[in-house]
Amino acid sequence: MSLPRNSALSGPGGRNARARAADGRREATEYGMDVIALPFNRFLGLEKGPPKSGLLVSLPASAQYTNHLGTVHASALLAVAEAGSAELLVQHCGEVTGYVPVVRRLEAKFRKPARGRVSALASVETEAFNRLSSELQAKGRALIGISVEVVDEGGIVVLSAKVEWFIARSVESRGC
Repeated sequence: MSLPRNSALSGPGGRNARARAADGRREATEYGMDVIALPFNRFLGLEKGPPKSGLLVSLPASAQYTNHLGTVHASALLAVAEAGSAELLVQHCGEVTGYVPVVRRLEAKFRKPARGRVSALASVETEAFNRLSSELQAKGRALIGISVEVVDEGGIVVLSAKVEWFIARSVESRGC
């Protein structure tokens, strides 16, 4: 995908660096565009999927992620889906600055109870990345929907989701 020249996805934005530092927020580039390095994802214990496996992120098997039924908690599954969609964006868009991605909508269907390690697979239509690039260049903002499946250790789909990302030029890039 080709984003506008000298542009990139960057972390929570919309304010100048001093204001972000004052309220504890950090640029995503501070984490090297590493989805796993984001504080919440580190807190959860998310891990990168094995190279060339198609698995983008994984949550290891642990009793701390279970619900009252002994299966993986719905919130943990949603976190895996969101992080998987973010990792796909990073893989397709690479290291760029000047744009802020945020989840606008997440729709999910829980398909089967999950036990043990769960991992995210994500996909997007090739044309969607072309539209994303064109809209960012023309308008400075765009939406992109990413399809995600969360699978258990046996490869059984336990959750299907659509994560819609809103990506906009950061305030600093607009000259405000």
